[in-house]
Amino acid sequence: MAVGDVSMPQMHVVKGVKIGTAEAYVRYQNRRDLVIFEFSEGTQVAGVFTQNAFCAAPVHLSKAHLLAGNPRYLVINTGNANAGTGKIGMQNAEATCAKLAELANVKVTEILPFSTGVIGEQLPIERLVKGLQPALDNLNENAWLDAATGIMTTDTTPKGASEQFVLDGVTYTMTGISKGAGMIRPNMATMLSYVATDAPISRELVQLLLKETVNVSFNRITVDGDTSTNDSCIFAATGQAGGIEINSVNDARYSVVLGVLTRVMKRLAQLIVRDGEGATKFITVAVEGGANTQECCDIAYSIAHSPLVKTAIFASDPNWGRILAAIGYAGVPNLDVEKIQVWLDDVQICKDGGAAEDYTEEAGAHVMSQSEMTIRVDLGRGDAKDTVYTCDLSYDYVKINADYRS
Repeated sequence: MAVGDVSMPQMHVVKGVKIGTAEAYVRYQNRRDLVIFEFSEGTQVAGVFTQNAFCAAPVHLSKAHLLAGNPRYLVINTGNANAGTGKIGMQNAEATCAKLAELANVKVTEILPFSTGVIGEQLPIERLVKGLQPALDNLNENAWLDAATGIMTTDTTPKGASEQFVLDGVTYTMTGISKGAGMIRPNMATMLSYVATDAPISRELVQLLLKETVNVSFNRITVDGDTSTNDSCIFAATGQAGGIEINSVNDARYSVVLGVLTRVMKRLAQLIVRDGEGATKFITVAVEGGANTQECCDIAYSIAHSPLVKTAIFASDPNWGRILAAIGYAGVPNLDVEKIQVWLDDVQICKDGGAAEDYTEEAGAHVMSQSEMTIRVDLGRGDAKDTVYTCDLSYDYVKINADYRS
């Protein structure tokens, strides 16, 4: 069961975006498992993808098609990752794009394919292709919730975020969805995310906006430390709400769009952690006082990845020595442990490298018993800071992943 408020907001329509879904029986019966996004002509599209060397066939193809120009369609299937599938897997990804291009009367390179699910199994390509026309037949502007449901795998809830904002008297929309619950680690997490706006933004800035916001959202979450083969995040700007194109970072409107996109991306990323497989607690790991951002991030991830820290939090056991150990093996050079301070929420557990004098086990246990908590670390060596989001590690995580292919 997801942690905290994971409810879907009102998913505002993005002008220039239509979505269709279908039941293609990729793996499971009687559920949406095929999603198509249609973008209006002239939409600017950017993407970031997994850094896993064994990345899936659709990732290779999406990267290549993005370089060829601006896509008109996205096609996403769940239940099968089409990863570790060799030449046949690439042929199946290409066949999906070819068939959709034929049906939609566009170039093959205007199609971006995405897959998520079990690794190492071939796509049931005949069933998938057969579902394309039904998905096209029900394309409409109000299907964001259907799409969020259609891309789920082990997720327990659909994930969405949506905001409206005003620039020069024009109301614009930013709406997006994500999926992911396990095999979550940055660069990127095992996740798919699709965000669109109807604001007019140049292609160069669409890519820049995506890179900047992914680095503070999807690249700052972890559930289990595993980097997937299929991670993809797409940001599209249709420009269909009108107005003058934003084509410079010096344009005052750019910072407004950056702020909105950052909030949307962070919400979508944090929803993945809140719905982490078997998660019972949402944890913020905030590291400050670093010499640079990288060492803050390294220490934050060292804590967030630690199975000993995560299981202690699951059990509400304030075994804070595990946090210190994770800080110590993060690989930060010349770390002066006598300057380190650590808090659980507002309860200081470590002062100047040792136990805080007024710390009590009862106070630590109380914080860890909460469904949401913050581990804050001050390194005492600079002004840099960074934040990572994670969850605990429970019995259910093992059960879910042990039974995943059953």
